Amino acid sequence: MSAPLRLVLFDVDGTLVDSQGSIVAAMTASFDALSLPVPERGAILSIVGLSLPIAMARLASDHSDSVQRRLVEGYKEAYHAHRLELGAASSPLYPGARDAIATLHAVPEVLLGVATGKSQRGLDALIEAHSLERYFVTRQVADHHPSKPHPSMIDTARSETGVDAANTVMIGDTKFDMDMANAAGVASVGVTWGYHDRSALDGATCIIETFDQLPSALDDIWT
Repeated sequence: MSAPLRLVLFDVDGTLVDSQGSIVAAMTASFDALSLPVPERGAILSIVGLSLPIAMARLASDHSDSVQRRLVEGYKEAYHAHRLELGAASSPLYPGARDAIATLHAVPEVLLGVATGKSQRGLDALIEAHSLERYFVTRQVADHHPSKPHPSMIDTARSETGVDAANTVMIGDTKFDMDMANAAGVASVGVTWGYHDRSALDGATCIIETFDQLPSALDDIWT
């Protein structure tokens, strides 16, 4: 009997890549452009993972919808410029990320995907910059879904791949990722090297501290 298909979905910012420098720089530029006080670094990192309009609504809750929309556009422009200037260095892979992806990809019954608050343009550029094009069979982005923690990204990834919920795992660094997995009825792996404190990951099926712990964590979930 052949092994069932498994689906492993990765969050991106704070999980696969450390993009906090670009995120903070772009958010700072966006608020500076409108002569508004820049949110503290901790506040900025706390909203990573949410779709940009939802994230900005939290950071700029005292400002009007029109100001929030201008901040969103300013952020997009600044982030794009930062990426063009620095290339892959603007969002370096975390130690062990590439090896973990390659190892899982080599397992015939394992399919890999992405579920991220990034835009399609941003995700495609990052995947190209790190030469990861061949690994991910499903890519779910903010352009086409409600913001995390709505389960739409996971539900769509499962629909595209035909993998059961029991054989799907979401890997991420934020409470939004864990809550999304719970809403979709799938297991989750929280990672401690990202942007939310470990205490925020209490909804995870399990928590890991380094990428080399991932294979055994997945084995435990699936057995």
